[in-house]
Amino acid sequence: MRLILIRHGQTPNNVRGLLDTAAPGPGLTALGVAQAQAVAGDLAAERIDALFISNLTRTALTAAPLAAQRALVPQVREGLREISAGDLEMRGDGTSIASYLQTVKIWLSGDLSARMPGADTGFEVLERFDAVVAEAAAHEAVAMVSHGAMIRFWAAHRGENLDWSDRRYHELSNTGIVTLEGEPTGSAATGGWRIQSWHGEPAGGLSGLDADGPTAELSDQDTPAAHHGR
Repeated sequence: MRLILIRHGQTPNNVRGLLDTAAPGPGLTALGVAQAQAVAGDLAAERIDALFISNLTRTALTAAPLAAQRALVPQVREGLREISAGDLEMRGDGTSIASYLQTVKIWLSGDLSARMPGADTGFEVLERFDAVVAEAAAHEAVAMVSHGAMIRFWAAHRGENLDWSDRRYHELSNTGIVTLEGEPTGSAATGGWRIQSWHGEPAGGLSGLDADGPTAELSDQDTPAAHHGR
């Protein structure tokens, strides 16, 4: 199965640098709309049999041009939603953002039992996204529009060949695209997929002037020390 994971376009709260994870969430900025249009162009050569989106408004708006181009009906799945910020929701201070990213880092270092403050464990987040991927595996090629932290966590946990020393994996801007090939494993253990490409830049090269939100980039101090033994 070929799986194309697309981060949504820029939102007003990305520009404000807020941990905005609750449904339904805001729409897109004018730049975000342009980025969504560019996604369809960037994926013109890709086969896509089905299109899945989260229950947050920004993924529906991001998927709309691609859906229209391919005559696909986006399938809404709550399991693709962003990793909940819990007690940190709508905060933009450095301490809150560091706490959120540190929890993701702990998961990627192997401890899925850690809990986001006031929200889910890594096991719970992985399980819900895995369930959507398992459903989608009925198709050979699927695109999913999801969120910055969610895509980074799932792709990094499942991707057998991700090497954090390669800085290409540090960034996932709005409408960044990660492509993987593999099959659902039915286990919480790492692996099962190989990353074919990690395009962290916005679709069409439409940069948001670094206004991609707090989950767009892992700094060196936030990067897991080890992942899959690498």
